Amino acid sequence: MPRQEKGQAAINQLHEVGLNQVEAIEIDVDNSESITAARKILGEKITKLDVLINNAGISGAMPQKALESNVDIFRQVFKTNFFGVIEVTQAFADLLRQSSEPRIVNVTSGLGSLALQNDPSWKHFLVKPSAYVASKAALNAYTIVLAYDLRDTAIKVNAVDPGYTATDFNNHTGPGTVQDAAARVVKAAVLGPDGPTGQFFSDDNSPETGISPW
Repeated sequence: MPRQEKGQAAINQLHEVGLNQVEAIEIDVDNSESITAARKILGEKITKLDVLINNAGISGAMPQKALESNVDIFRQVFKTNFFGVIEVTQAFADLLRQSSEPRIVNVTSGLGSLALQNDPSWKHFLVKPSAYVASKAALNAYTIVLAYDLRDTAIKVNAVDPGYTATDFNNHTGPGTVQDAAARVVKAAVLGPDGPTGQFFSDDNSPETGISPW
């Protein structure tokens, strides 16, 4: 199903439960013109943006061996998972600055944790798709520096690992539910003024603290 149709289908479901102030805007994070167009459309509808959730992501062609995968796979995965986030965030930053309590949530993965990837006791230690892992580690690093750069503003920036969730992304092989994953993302999106910034939240990998090691 084309992106626009999938977006409208989701909107229709929300309308059915009474959430009528919702609409879909198409944005391709791999395309600068699409990002600019989406920013223009949204800017004509609102004067401020309270929450930006960077959720677009791809796994890339598999398998991904560090010495065997074509570098074009790395470029493709980084374009969506890393450079796309940067470009979208920069494009919408001015609208975020107009909000009193703006939030940026970068949806990442436990696979992007360097500490866990180097821990043989970690449950996903053997899962190492090199391009995907590297892209999410880069996204985590960007989250840290972005939060630092915005430390004197009202904008809070955090990374969230939604867990291994059953979605189209993994052919619905994940054990987690979309509802639980969404709740984790929303929790970071509605942090109060005293909430943290520059954190890596993961109930999946750190159920006791909810904070994942970088």
